[in-house]
Amino acid sequence: MGYSYLLTIIEQFGYVALFLVLCLGLIGLPIPNEAVVLTGGALAASGMLEPGPAYLMTFLGISSAMTFNYSIGRFAGSRLFDWFMRKKNIEKFVVKADQLNAKYGGWSLGIGLLFPFLRHVMPFVAGTNRMKYGRFSLFAYPSAFIWTSIYFTIGALFGDHVEEIGDFIYDYGIIAAVLAVAVIAYLFWHYSLRSRAKKEDNAEQHL
Repeated sequence: MGYSYLLTIIEQFGYVALFLVLCLGLIGLPIPNEAVVLTGGALAASGMLEPGPAYLMTFLGISSAMTFNYSIGRFAGSRLFDWFMRKKNIEKFVVKADQLNAKYGGWSLGIGLLFPFLRHVMPFVAGTNRMKYGRFSLFAYPSAFIWTSIYFTIGALFGDHVEEIGDFIYDYGIIAAVLAVAVIAYLFWHYSLRSRAKKEDNAEQHL
């Protein structure tokens, strides 16, 4: 997964490494986006990075990558689309992205984030299909915010197991994403119950 390679980059370049690795993920860096965000959360929880800047760089990184791919599709999509369709290893993703875009419109951008390679293709297809930037941004950036928040939080909570979690997410895609959302929802629910119980105990002590 390139986990040790990622740590080396972060040690050398700090916060900007999180941004650059997410932006450049499409050109062959051997580090899945999930691993980058998980690692950012883990390092923030450990104190090696400040949580605010680390989260911001990961969010801006994935948002910038989506915007770049959308722009390529919008302004050069007609030529690249035909070329991609001749590449068997890319064609299936383009076809799937086109089907999702036709069926779900802007919501397909959020769906694409759940799958490792499709998340790069989906904005490109949205641009190729002439989706207006305002509509693109309305769906893309909130989806990126939610996606980043989920994996950043998981990394912060389970920092000792980032590599294993990253591999599982990369291998099982949407199943892992659903489990991730379920875990985060349970943790927040459990935390809210504990906070409520603590407030009730404090109230009773003051009576």
